[in-house]
Amino acid sequence: MASPSANPRSASGVPQPQDWVGSKEVLTEEVFRGMISLERKRSERTQRPFVLLLMDTGRTLPSEKNGRVLLDILSALQTATRETDLMGWYDTNSVVGVMFTEITLENNLILSTILSRISDVLREQLIAEQFSQIKFSLHLFPEEWDPNHPERQNNPTFYPDLDKRDGANRLGRTIKRGMDIFGSLLLLLLLSPVLFVIATAVKLTSRGPILFRQQRIGEHGIPFTMLKFRSMDVGNDSSKHQEYVRQLIAGQAVKHPSNGNGGGVFKLTDDPRITPVGNFLRRTSLDELPQFVNVLCGEMSLVGPRPPLPYEVEAYATWHRRRLLEAKPGITGLWQVRGRSRVGFDEMVRLDLRYARSCSPWLDLKILLQTPKAVIAGDGAC
Repeated sequence: MASPSANPRSASGVPQPQDWVGSKEVLTEEVFRGMISLERKRSERTQRPFVLLLMDTGRTLPSEKNGRVLLDILSALQTATRETDLMGWYDTNSVVGVMFTEITLENNLILSTILSRISDVLREQLIAEQFSQIKFSLHLFPEEWDPNHPERQNNPTFYPDLDKRDGANRLGRTIKRGMDIFGSLLLLLLLSPVLFVIATAVKLTSRGPILFRQQRIGEHGIPFTMLKFRSMDVGNDSSKHQEYVRQLIAGQAVKHPSNGNGGGVFKLTDDPRITPVGNFLRRTSLDELPQFVNVLCGEMSLVGPRPPLPYEVEAYATWHRRRLLEAKPGITGLWQVRGRSRVGFDEMVRLDLRYARSCSPWLDLKILLQTPKAVIAGDGAC
């Protein structure tokens, strides 16, 4: 590592970014991105916000000019940041980042104040041409989520660890998608007689459509329409379920007796909204079969976390959102075969995250093979 007084140059004499500027270390891209991921996870638990400022010089400048601009930016940041602020490369030799931790957001002026202070210092130490090349972007974590918004909810800038993991597992993701397409097509074909019988039973025993279309929150917080066989009367009130979900996520819900072999479930039982046929479909999970269409469309996977309702996401703690970011939602998953409704909400999220960390085609196959046994046993169903 270069000493603070060093000014390294290449053989051609072009200034190169230093490991140290003054007394402040400039973290490498790998280390800086790792620190962003670590600070994000800490913030998820503590709810203490942090700000990430990125300054992009672009790659259009000649290498010599770009190298000098970067050195000038780093020197200027030395005087504009606190000792506790982290400075490093978000994109080596192109994008400089500063992470401001331990800040308070008592008003909305903090973000503009940070940007203004950095801009003023850079204006003083850079020429107009250099300053005009810089593109500033300011990012605040935790982010505000609107689960009813149709676009991606999370800011990918805060998740370099997930991008790195996905990039290293492209083959596995391709195999998983192939399994989804082949498996859902095969099951829809094999189960077509069962689908016809269920559709007929739903239509003949209660008024309303055969399929129930419900907005759920998918990967990266993007809403989609999930399909199920209708198991409830039309026009029912969901306020009771919303309140129970709020209590469940807050850890205040109590277990209800179940018809399975478990010692109770975290789930509404004796719900008057459910029809007699719907009660059977839910106990056997047959109401979920139309979701194979969602799998074909790429909105879901055969294996993954269950997609939540918008009002569930509104009640999430920040760290709960990771179950929507680290894996595509699925029809079955580790929660269904290990805990189902017998475990509390936090434990369900931990199971989902455990699956995301160890996801592989072989693990998906094992979960798929274990799912029929879990459904038949009814442990955790009601």
